[in-house]
Amino acid sequence: MLREEIQTNLWRPETIALQKSAGLQAFPSSMLKMETHVASIAEGQEPERLWMLEHPSLYTSGTSAKPADLLDPDRFPVFETGRGGQYTYHGPGQRVAYVMLNLAKRGGDVRAFVAALEQWLINTLADFGVRSERRENLVGIWVQHDGGEDKIAALGIRVRRGITFHGVSLNVNPDLSHFDGIVPCGVAERGITSLAALGIKTSMDEVDAALIKNFQPIFGPLEPS
Repeated sequence: MLREEIQTNLWRPETIALQKSAGLQAFPSSMLKMETHVASIAEGQEPERLWMLEHPSLYTSGTSAKPADLLDPDRFPVFETGRGGQYTYHGPGQRVAYVMLNLAKRGGDVRAFVAALEQWLINTLADFGVRSERRENLVGIWVQHDGGEDKIAALGIRVRRGITFHGVSLNVNPDLSHFDGIVPCGVAERGITSLAALGIKTSMDEVDAALIKNFQPIFGPLEPS
């Protein structure tokens, strides 16, 4: 799908609320807040929302998670979620972005929405000189690294009453050894990397600025809430 097609399908002029939370946000309370936001958007009580945050170290399981892929269940807390996908890791140094949009008003095409999220991440990484790509039948964003192919960003979404939630995570400078307790997204034959592991020295604020810049041409204008 071409970038122009993604923009045409999903861009809307209505302002999307931008929320950034400082510090490490507990996962259970964050899920409750996201559920509340989604319900309010569905009822027309508040605008769509992009929520950017970090979590303490934890594993989450999606609707396709296989128990055998949780290699070290005692390493970090494990939370079940209703998002698609398998096991993933969240932790310090990783930017998580929960994307709560009214997909019903944006054409209702879930595949186009996923492609748009992928393009958003690809465009953001390009700002740091990183060439990244999507892969057929492999969820996430991938880069060539040390003669192999590693994942640098993950996606997992859910749609309820036409509203999207959950979203993406981008590895800025997390402890990559923390991924060893799972088979990330069920893919054992490929590795995990980050901007720091690729030699990119940057801050979370600089990554946020690039994410915000690249989000708006695809989905619509952002305004801090």
